[in-house]
Amino acid sequence: MKIAGVDEAGKGPVIGPMCVAGVLINEDKLHLIEELGVKDSKKVAPKKRKLLSGRIKETADSWFVLDVSAHRIDELRTIMTMNEVMVICHARVLENLGPDHAFLDAADVKEERFGRNVQKKCQTPVTVRVTARHKADVRYPIVAAASIIAKVHRDRAIAALRVEFGDFGSGYPADPKTIRFLREWFSEHQSFPDVVRHSWKTVENVIASAKQTTLSAYR
Repeated sequence: MKIAGVDEAGKGPVIGPMCVAGVLINEDKLHLIEELGVKDSKKVAPKKRKLLSGRIKETADSWFVLDVSAHRIDELRTIMTMNEVMVICHARVLENLGPDHAFLDAADVKEERFGRNVQKKCQTPVTVRVTARHKADVRYPIVAAASIIAKVHRDRAIAALRVEFGDFGSGYPADPKTIRFLREWFSEHQSFPDVVRHSWKTVENVIASAKQTTLSAYR
């Protein structure tokens, strides 16, 4: 039986892509993933994540990363919710891997609903059994492995964006450096680059704040 784990990195940031990764391995070799000592990518130091990512790729039978740009997320958000975007992205990863049983980190308050929806969206003749759980990257090593690959992949993408646009911090709405970057960029250009998720409330707030500042200057 072919087992897959799927997880994402970058669902919440206002800057940069979301990366959804999947790792596939035969069930009888699953212990090899466990023996690597993988765990939730957020609990692994960056250097160790890179090392583990390479070892996971060497150990797995197959792996795949779906890059979803900020611009693509904005396009999809005009016709669906972010939860529906997550469903489609997980389904695309499973279509590329073709597992018999997939373990997913549920991106919905209702775990089983997320699993059913992903299963329905898979455009493949192969019947995939899906187990979706919250904190699946903590429960299942195969999901933790996918989490690490997704995180390392996104970190590389963010590093490349920093070279092009300067240091914008983590890209998350709670990061003061990210907010400062957005405010300064909008102040200078009156717009945002495509690597910014225009559909995020954070962007709306930055624009509203800039307009308020402009109005105050004329009072």
